[in-house]
Amino acid sequence: MDIAVVGAGSLGSLLGGLLAREHDVTLVGRDPHMRRVAAEGLRVAGVEQFRVTPAARTDVPDSADLAVVAVKSHDTAAVADQLAGCELGACLSVQNGMGNEATLAAALDCPVLAGTCTYGARLDEPGTVAFTGRGEVVLGPPAGGRSETAERVGAAFGGAGVETTVAADMPRRLWAKLAVNAAINAATALARVENGALADGPGAALAADAARETARVAREQGVDLADERAVELTRQVVRDTAANRSSMLQDVEAGRATEIDAINGYVVAAADEPVPVNETLTRLVRTRERAD
Repeated sequence: MDIAVVGAGSLGSLLGGLLAREHDVTLVGRDPHMRRVAAEGLRVAGVEQFRVTPAARTDVPDSADLAVVAVKSHDTAAVADQLAGCELGACLSVQNGMGNEATLAAALDCPVLAGTCTYGARLDEPGTVAFTGRGEVVLGPPAGGRSETAERVGAAFGGAGVETTVAADMPRRLWAKLAVNAAINAATALARVENGALADGPGAALAADAARETARVAREQGVDLADERAVELTRQVVRDTAANRSSMLQDVEAGRATEIDAINGYVVAAADEPVPVNETLTRLVRTRERAD
């Protein structure tokens, strides 16, 4: 399969590197990383160690069987416009936050799939990505159900050794992931702590409250996600990633725009009733961004 990975930072580079062992892959990202990959290949270190030689560029190609979108949520609209001029067979979002699939589908003529990814990655230096944790890609139609496109993409990922599940319940899985992100990202970014700081004490209580609010909004939207299931998933991720610094914390520390609007801000916008914890976290992160 001819695959373009758009947003080849840490996670995009790792997925692209894994897929390049079996498929024709083009990484689309920023220099100097793309320039180094084009010249010397991509080195993957950590859980697995290997070198692959995908194509690498800073603009999207003219065509691909599949575009895997891994950019930050605030860049989705711009990437959708770029991909609209690309002849695509399908598109898969593995992004954080909600609403990305709808933005892509509005601009593209091909099937758009939703996805979640729990692989761990860190971009150490241009040309090198650290594989920090084995995980899973779950994908399927954004509205739920099955599709031939999802089965074909799932088989392509599995054939490259990527642990993959093709799921019929993507709305529930997306809201569950949103609950975890809403619980962890903003709190760790504001407190400047690793994920493990939310394992007990006031941090754990705050995370649980944000997760419960998100689960309630999911049910308002017709998605069956129980409060305690959202809290349980959050606690599990906190335990499993205790030493990790969340992507939002990294963005705040680097003075970059965060994905707050697609995470806690999305919960606030979608809620029928007040969600004071998510609203407070959203306002605080936005204030932090303005200060930067």
